[in-house]
Amino acid sequence: MSSIRASRTRLLTAAATVVVAAFSLTACNDGEGVRNEGSSAGASSTASASGSSSQEDAKTGAAGSDSATDVPAASGNGKADTGKPGTSGKKGVTCQGSNTKTVAAPLNRPVNHMLLTVTNTGSSTCYLYGYPAVRFGEAQSVPPVIEDSKPQAVVTLAPGESGYSSVNLSAADGSGTNGHTEKSLAVHFQGRTADEDVPSAAHPSLPAKGAYIDDSLKVTYWQQSMDDAISW
Repeated sequence: MSSIRASRTRLLTAAATVVVAAFSLTACNDGEGVRNEGSSAGASSTASASGSSSQEDAKTGAAGSDSATDVPAASGNGKADTGKPGTSGKKGVTCQGSNTKTVAAPLNRPVNHMLLTVTNTGSSTCYLYGYPAVRFGEAQSVPPVIEDSKPQAVVTLAPGESGYSSVNLSAADGSGTNGHTEKSLAVHFQGRTADEDVPSAAHPSLPAKGAYIDDSLKVTYWQQSMDDAISW
């Protein structure tokens, strides 16, 4: 009988031990779960902070984009687009007597030719449109232009730069008619359109002996280079 009691006691003790061990194991698992939730909460907090930071960055970026629209558009060379690189940023104007200096110089070659040199003396880019309307003396009309001399683009002069046109004064072979000598010259400039008023002409000096002209008188279009001007 005592043997049975001893066996029952051992069984109860063993069962109690199993229950205690199981309870301890459950407690450990719950502890690890709490720690994992803490890590998850930290990650969630970090993600939330990161999200807020990203939103702030997005707002900052948007503000930066708004301010960038105030920057002037740049040309292909990286400078502000002003009509021509190297200018002060002022809008281009039409070249005329008031913002240029014109010099008329006889040429040895081609013979019976005169070179007109127009230099921009203003502070803005100016444009030489078309060709010079030259008037020698009291002439009531202007000579025709050599159509084949028309350049591909409008001659553009930054401050200090020069444009050119050559004047064929008389026939080299003497075939011209009504030859005579004139001692004054007026150079009128053209506008971008026929309606544009360009009131200021240039009055370059002629040689003391004057300029001999005849009915073969003609001019070239304005050219960007001297070589192009005197090739006609």
